[in-house]
Order: sequence, then C-alpha cells, then structure tokens
Amino acid sequence: MNNYAIGIKEKRGLKMSNEIKVYLVKGKMMLSHDKFPIWNKFEIYVRAMKKEHAIERIYSELGSRHKLKREHIKIESIDEVPLDQVSDSYILKLLETNKMVKF
Repeated sequence: MNNYAIGIKEKRGLKMSNEIKVYLVKGKMMLSHDKFPIWNKFEIYVRAMKKEHAIERIYSELGSRHKLKREHIKIESIDEVPLDQVSDSYILKLLETNKMVKF
C-alpha cells in the first residue's frame, strides 16, 4: 500500500493494525434437523484482526464443513487468547511463519 492510501485511511479515522489476534470461539451447532434436534458444542481457535472477523470466519467454516445455516449456529462466547495458551497445532504453525506468499 502506498503512502497516499495510508494517508487517506488515517484521515478517515481508520487505523491500520497488522496485529493478528487469536480468539477462542465457543458455541453450539445443530447437526440434525429432525423432530428432535441435537445441539453439539464446539470450541474453535480462530486467527482474526477483530471479533467481528472471527464471527464471520466461524460462520463460514461451520457452514462449509457441515452445511449449516447461520441460524443453526449459536455463538456463546468469544475470548481473546494469549499466544502461549493456544493448543491448536495449525494455529501455532501459522503463528511461527514470518512471511506469507500470496499467489
């Protein structure tokens, strides 16, 4: 991003933050849609810039994996987790990378 674009965003009051945080999202998802629906609990670690981005990521991932609609996903809590308390190996490997290649 060039200096001109950065200056415009700063004038609009938008702060640019390159710090990616790790969130632990807990909730329930309905996997059976019969007469007696079953709600299963989930706990997923998500990398995101803001809580709103983490929520969208959860809806996207659970929707694509389990073919769920947003109304069948109930998010109960979103907590920012310190990096030393993360137990997901995939998230830990992503945190170790120091540069990303985009094609």
